[in-house]
Amino acid sequence: MDLSRMSVEEVDDAHAHEAERKVEAALFIAGKYMTITELVALTDVNPLLLKKILNDLTDAYASSGIRVVRQGDLWKMDVAPEYATLVNTLATGNSEFSKAEQETLAIIAYKQPMKQSVLVKIRGNKAYDHIKRFVAMGLLVKKKMGHTNELSLSAQFHEYFHADSGKEVNEGEGRDDDQEEVIEENKENISEGVK
Repeated sequence: MDLSRMSVEEVDDAHAHEAERKVEAALFIAGKYMTITELVALTDVNPLLLKKILNDLTDAYASSGIRVVRQGDLWKMDVAPEYATLVNTLATGNSEFSKAEQETLAIIAYKQPMKQSVLVKIRGNKAYDHIKRFVAMGLLVKKKMGHTNELSLSAQFHEYFHADSGKEVNEGEGRDDDQEEVIEENKENISEGVK
């Protein structure tokens, strides 16, 4: 029994499995057709291995509600045709949170911990409904503080949005352009509300 050969095979298997997971994740999140070149650039997987992985994923998903679809030299992950109507009913184009809720949550993330009364001054009375929803979802921690409440992000917020809780949210890391725009639009109001 050659242990060194066995460990090399194990390393190769682990590498191939990790490469398959990368490609699967890339196809899942892309939501559009991608070329082999794009997938190689994104995943850093060898083109020969990538082609094998794409064929393996096509076979693996063949009997599920999701398919790996090939159109010429383009690949994408898509819903199985028999479930397209169901998914179209769910995918109405609305985001999970309204623009107003996104702005409220962005302000809390930027200024946390912050007083609820300050947030209501900045956002108006609708903020009470937003806070209630965020607390119910477990995204915010609300602690009584005198006549108001102190609001801060929960650990579940970081899990939900895949944010690193070890870093300060207001450093700007991990924000997309929309979040930056919301924060910039509200910075002046935030400063005025804190004074």
